[in-house]
Amino acid sequence: MPAADNTFETNIPNRMDRLPWSGFHWLVIGALGIAWILDGLEVTIVGSLAGALSDSPTLHLTPSEVGAAASAYLVGAVAGALFFGWLTDRLGRKKLFSITVLVYLVATIACGLSWNFWSFAIFRMITGAGIGGEYAAVNATIQEMIPARRRGFTDLVVNGSFWLGAAIGAMGAYVVLDPSIMPPEIGWRAAFVIGGVLGIFVLLLRRFLPESPRWLMTHGHPVEAERVVAEIEQRVERETGRPLPPVPPGFLKLRTDVHSWFGAGAKALVTTYQRQTWLGITLMAAQAFCYNAVFFTYALILTRFYHVTSGDVGLFMLPFALGNFLGPLVLGRLFDTLGRRIMITATYGLSGVLMVLTGWLFTLGWLDAQQQTMAWTIIFFFASAAASSAYLTVGESFPLEVRAIAIALFYAFGTGVGGVAGPALFGALISTGSRMSIFYGYLLGGLLMVGAAVVSGFLTANAERRSLEDIAPPLSAVGR
Repeated sequence: MPAADNTFETNIPNRMDRLPWSGFHWLVIGALGIAWILDGLEVTIVGSLAGALSDSPTLHLTPSEVGAAASAYLVGAVAGALFFGWLTDRLGRKKLFSITVLVYLVATIACGLSWNFWSFAIFRMITGAGIGGEYAAVNATIQEMIPARRRGFTDLVVNGSFWLGAAIGAMGAYVVLDPSIMPPEIGWRAAFVIGGVLGIFVLLLRRFLPESPRWLMTHGHPVEAERVVAEIEQRVERETGRPLPPVPPGFLKLRTDVHSWFGAGAKALVTTYQRQTWLGITLMAAQAFCYNAVFFTYALILTRFYHVTSGDVGLFMLPFALGNFLGPLVLGRLFDTLGRRIMITATYGLSGVLMVLTGWLFTLGWLDAQQQTMAWTIIFFFASAAASSAYLTVGESFPLEVRAIAIALFYAFGTGVGGVAGPALFGALISTGSRMSIFYGYLLGGLLMVGAAVVSGFLTANAERRSLEDIAPPLSAVGR
């Protein structure tokens, strides 16, 4: 409903949030959520293939170089998240999907063609840039497309699907490292090429997704936003076979004369949204250190301390990955019913305490390889829901105009501080051969998670079942 003063009124948020679940929403989840499956595949490939990469006559990576390659991937992810996140808010969600997947698939295939440590590390960095760009655009779009009543559960499960990729990677690594199937030097290379082939499939699937109408309405394209929503409504009505529910009352009045809100958004992060900023920094940094420190180096723990052969590492990764996926799947609905504050505080706190306890049992030598895997599976059942809730929180806590770059900024900070340092630190600790040295790393990770739980108890907002515009009004809203 345009006006003469560069403003218009819209009820697009109410129209999107009242839609019944349909095939359209499954398309959104399938086409966008697969980004986390690819990330899980990539992370697991390096984790499960760590032994093979060390044994490779071409690469012959040391434990420190394995950790450094993991850190290179995360450095690329940080850079990609920041750059593509900025472009996502400026140019639109849909335009960036093809670019980020294309970067990923080309780079991951190149990893399989690496000839030394430096070529491998550079290709891993570029692969990370593609995946990092996915995090910002995909998280923002899923939250903008999914009805408010299901946003928490859906976002947690989609983020948790990282571990489906991890499970696929673990099983794939077990197959490609079986010398009876193919030579080990060819096997680890084939594992990377598989990821590139999956990327081609994603590239084709995303052609069927529309631009986010919420992005359109806040970036001066009200007519296009109305057209996209009308098409979505027609599709949902056709797929469900019944009339849509009535639209709840209420309109937003938005400006159309500003297309870039980066400067205003950056200022809002440290003023209006200072509380949310501190919460996002804490949650993202804690979960990034905890996850990356353990997961990127777990294969080295198995091979060095439990004498598991590199070809069998995937079998130990599989239950670990499945436990991580089941956490958000089982606990996810509680984030929409019991609420964000209770569940985020509980999952962060419990996983931190269990991590310290298990690290101490590892130090005493009381766990064998199977028991160690079971302990980590239980810990990360809760930690996976906690980590997924961090992305949910930073996505829904900030205005639409800067949602993607906000996700990118917190992802970059968390990954830069916790993710990049974690694998390098643990790689160095493992190289010492001392269980007590490794315990100090686990102790640090556990304390960070507990600290994040305390911060969450004070700062987390009750965002469950509320529209995004109610939680954080658009910067373009008039009279907000």
